[in-house]
Amino acid sequence: MADIIGLIWAGTISGCLYAMGAVGLVLIYKSSNVVNFAHGNLAGLAAFLVFGFTAGTFANLSWGAAVVISLAIMVLVMAVTYLLIAPLVFKSDLTSTIATLGVGLIAQGVTQLLFGSNVVSLDLPLPRWMVELGPIRVSSYDLAVLCVTALAIGGLYLLIERTRLGIAFRAVSANPFASRVCGLNLRRTHMFSFIVAGLLGLIASLLIVPTTFLSSTSVASFMLQAFGAAVVGGFNSLPGAVVGGIFIGVVMNLLSFYIAAEFSNTYMLLIILLVLNAFPQGVLSIRGGARV
Repeated sequence: MADIIGLIWAGTISGCLYAMGAVGLVLIYKSSNVVNFAHGNLAGLAAFLVFGFTAGTFANLSWGAAVVISLAIMVLVMAVTYLLIAPLVFKSDLTSTIATLGVGLIAQGVTQLLFGSNVVSLDLPLPRWMVELGPIRVSSYDLAVLCVTALAIGGLYLLIERTRLGIAFRAVSANPFASRVCGLNLRRTHMFSFIVAGLLGLIASLLIVPTTFLSSTSVASFMLQAFGAAVVGGFNSLPGAVVGGIFIGVVMNLLSFYIAAEFSNTYMLLIILLVLNAFPQGVLSIRGGARV
């Protein structure tokens, strides 16, 4: 029982990271009906930007300054990303989704061109301490993940619920055609979702890297779990993305510990297949008509 509780705690921490990645995917899909397969590679590029500004590749800045500059660069990168596929969004959802694969390959190529293919480390500037609460070991990293996730998701909720741009996002997500008739700018709403998704990807990648390593493909591989979380929660549900992320984190942790860690991709595929068969729209997806 002690092992299970500890595994659930660790899975919840990982699930928070999956949730932030999944929320970014769902934001873009809800507004534009595009599945952004470049999400992982763009998040990896963002993490490398922070590394470049702190490790001397570009400059020797403080960690906070490097994050702020990287956030600003990611706003520009995500805006350019949307502008590249914008002509396709209104023509074909499938074509624009496939175009994101090309954007992802470009992002991976730029990462390798600027930083090479070597594996590097990028730690968070956190004090190192750990407290044991029964079977649960709580570290400074765990608290940082929980706090940052809560702030990011809470801030996004306020942005969507209390701002004019957020209201426009909800309107476009509910009915794009009626929103356009009412005079809403769909391209601006799409741009909003792409930029916010990119910023969430940067935050998630910075929290992911300390648990593993940073390479041109490591963050993209991790974001596959975020894709599974979006499938579990439903691509039309932002709360579902959070629930799906924590569910994936806990289940994957338990399966890896009790069966075998090397089959993690197999577990993910099985979970996706089971959920799609039982809940085709996701466990918390809003039921409604399909976009035509």
